[in-house]
Amino acid sequence: MATQTQAPSRVTRSSVGQLLQNRWWQLFCGAVCAMVSSNPQYIWTLWTHSLTGKLNVSLPSLQVTFSILIVCQTFLSPLEGYLIERFGPRWLLAAGGAMTGLGWILTSRAGSLLAVYLSYGVVCGIGVGIIVVGTIGLMARWFPDRRGLAVGIVMAGFGMGAMTTTFPISISLAKYGYQHAMNVYGLILAAVGVLAALSLRLPPDGHMKDWVPPAATAAVPDTGTRSMLRTPIFWLLFAMMSMMSTSGLMVTSQMAVFTRDFGMAGITVLGLAALPLALTVDRVANGVTRPMFGWISDSIGRENTMFIAFGMEALAMALWLTLRHDPVLFVVLSGVVFLGWGEIFSLFPSTLTDTYGSKHAIVNYACLSYAQGIGSILGGPVAALLHQRTGGWNAVFGTAIALDACTALLAIAMLKPMRVAWLARVSGTRK
Repeated sequence: MATQTQAPSRVTRSSVGQLLQNRWWQLFCGAVCAMVSSNPQYIWTLWTHSLTGKLNVSLPSLQVTFSILIVCQTFLSPLEGYLIERFGPRWLLAAGGAMTGLGWILTSRAGSLLAVYLSYGVVCGIGVGIIVVGTIGLMARWFPDRRGLAVGIVMAGFGMGAMTTTFPISISLAKYGYQHAMNVYGLILAAVGVLAALSLRLPPDGHMKDWVPPAATAAVPDTGTRSMLRTPIFWLLFAMMSMMSTSGLMVTSQMAVFTRDFGMAGITVLGLAALPLALTVDRVANGVTRPMFGWISDSIGRENTMFIAFGMEALAMALWLTLRHDPVLFVVLSGVVFLGWGEIFSLFPSTLTDTYGSKHAIVNYACLSYAQGIGSILGGPVAALLHQRTGGWNAVFGTAIALDACTALLAIAMLKPMRVAWLARVSGTRK
């Protein structure tokens, strides 16, 4: 009897073990974690009206919370990446999921602006940072053959995850108030994030041993973070990602303002207000572009894909400005701009891991992610300053277009030959 009882138990444990070692299951769980972590950033705007009224503070002072969120999410990344590599992804990412939900629960009880800064800005920011850095680095290691696609799918979860909660939270907020909504959805986010994270694992030794990589990357050794930081390629990638992050945020952060200045505020397209429709299209495009261009880059190369995507964004921005008085084209071109921008979160991590190997991918990408923080800091203020100084939007769009075009050219003219030379040198092959 004992043997009969133990046999199903062993079979069950074996089945669970096989599932946890399945890389597509790992990708699914990583995408779920990313969807959870997207909410503090993309849902923030729903809470601002209630929080300003409850705390009796000005909107600008409350918006400092969002800046703290981005800073904690970005600039603590290397430490978070080191801890994930040191102690493993499961419990660290589970802690990230728990902190993401806990931040909302604590914010619902906040009685001062400082408490909101600490609970929403710091607690949520650290939680989100752990998940973003961890899932990107983890998928880069599980999918050496489809790295662009896998990282793109995870980042699509981050870009589109909040779409699943926006309307339910809005309904709960209107019916029960922000404190109830934050408590309930904070618990949901924490529970889902923790459960998904507990399934995550590092790939076992010998993973993909039968896969034959392309000749150019067949023998690329793993480069540690300190060594990587001493190479020109990393700093070129850092500069390019900073430029793309800044250019995109220069325009997207000011979208509501220039929509009004372009005379689109009261215009409808297909019976819907132009701005909300454009924002919805943008969010979908921002999610779809990450796995789409990641998959394309797996086939035609990272730099070639960068040239196409970044050049497309530059052209779309130029047409967006030129044809700004056409409501339909305004909505369509806004989506094309996001289609050419959001893929930076799949192309740059994939290129980095292709170049420096997967062993230190989590910490290496954490260092590169500082570029996103620079874009977050510079994009909105630079656009606002240019608009204030010139009294129009031509300088804003012109600067963003120049940054896009310059980055596209750098991908082909500098990054591609530099990476070819690097890969030939470190792999011992001749190109």
